[in-house]
Amino acid sequence: MAIGIAAWGLVAGVAMAKSGMGVPLSILMTLLVYAGSAQIAALPLIAADAPMWVVWATTLCVSLRFMAFSFHYRPYFAHLPLRQRMKLSFVMGDTSFALFIRRFPEPLPGRPYEDYFLGSALVTFGVWQVATITGIVLGHGIPEAWNLGFAGTMALLALTCTQLRNPVTGIAAVVAGCAAVAAYALPLKLNIIAAIAAAVAVGVLAGRAPRLRAGAGS
Repeated sequence: MAIGIAAWGLVAGVAMAKSGMGVPLSILMTLLVYAGSAQIAALPLIAADAPMWVVWATTLCVSLRFMAFSFHYRPYFAHLPLRQRMKLSFVMGDTSFALFIRRFPEPLPGRPYEDYFLGSALVTFGVWQVATITGIVLGHGIPEAWNLGFAGTMALLALTCTQLRNPVTGIAAVVAGCAAVAAYALPLKLNIIAAIAAAVAVGVLAGRAPRLRAGAGS
């Protein structure tokens, strides 16, 4: 997965370089934020001088998946002190989550979860930072013909497909895509928020459906 991470990181770095933020501020942002999709979503809003609440709302919605990741991680790391769990959460990422859940589908006592998590997460973090900073420094010199945006999109698409584990997630993904396209004309990239809201609504309704059927049957 490091190849896809590097491609997406390079895309993010180039986008930051061409946003007018400047090299020092861009590097500081990628070191402190460490959330590629949130960075990419925030950049055009910042460049367009969008209201701060729009920037915050967009990045919050884009990053909501990390809350779902943390719920999955909790049974594996609940025994650790809060401070240590907070440190681990900073390097939590999409690819490391996918690898971790595939390796450890169920929490079992006595397994080296911290070692595997850190090994995967730190490799991901290192590849991401190197690729992003490279894109920031060399961004203006990379030709458009390289189509790095397409490579980064394909990397995210491949990562998304690994998370479609059941019909509900598949339907939510399709609904989110349709909503994003249908609301594309909204200003300030608000179609992203609309897509996330639609997907969350589908997930909530799908989760309530079995309980509603059980209640009706009783």
